[in-house]
Amino acid sequence: MALTETIPKKLDRALASGLDWKSLTRAAPLLASLPEPARQLTRLLEISRHTSIFSQGDRPHAMYFVLSGEVRLIRRSRSGGEIILQRARHGFLAEASLDQAAYHCDAVAARPSSLLAIPRKAFSKALMVPEFRNGWITHLARELRKVRANAERLSLRTARERVLHFIETEGDSGVVNLSQSKKDWAAELGLTHEALYRTLAQMAKRGELIVERSRLTLR
Repeated sequence: MALTETIPKKLDRALASGLDWKSLTRAAPLLASLPEPARQLTRLLEISRHTSIFSQGDRPHAMYFVLSGEVRLIRRSRSGGEIILQRARHGFLAEASLDQAAYHCDAVAARPSSLLAIPRKAFSKALMVPEFRNGWITHLARELRKVRANAERLSLRTARERVLHFIETEGDSGVVNLSQSKKDWAAELGLTHEALYRTLAQMAKRGELIVERSRLTLR
């Protein structure tokens, strides 16, 4: 189902002015500095799994913030396979679209999700407010570091090296709690899920790693 056709109705009945912005901004500090005029125009979207938020070639009309669930940016390879460019679980989606004439990929909900839709013009005006602009710059810098870390990780040759790199860069003191299934994690690491499970089992057997459901601890 394409959301592009149903957005107007959803926007009409889903004004975000009824949201608890105080609770919302505690969970997402960047939203705390979103100016009131932009908040008043923000809409809440509740979408089901497999819903398309936008498609390649569509003109951007809003900046999206994923409150819950997961939305993926996807591009199709020549062979027809999916290339996942971004997984947004709690944060902004497709930040680079702010100044683009058209989207360069598709956005699809991987699970039932809640999103804030901030009109692009209102978002651009909000960036004129120093507090919000500074927060946005900090956010983009953090996302750039993530992209670089992921590129470095994918350049590693073995599955073990990629697992170690992920835990060391994304975890805390050698401990990481996965916020996704191991199958999805394998795709993020550029591995088959069979290769990932085999690597985790080998590392655990050698005493390098403790695997407790979604919690991984380096020894």
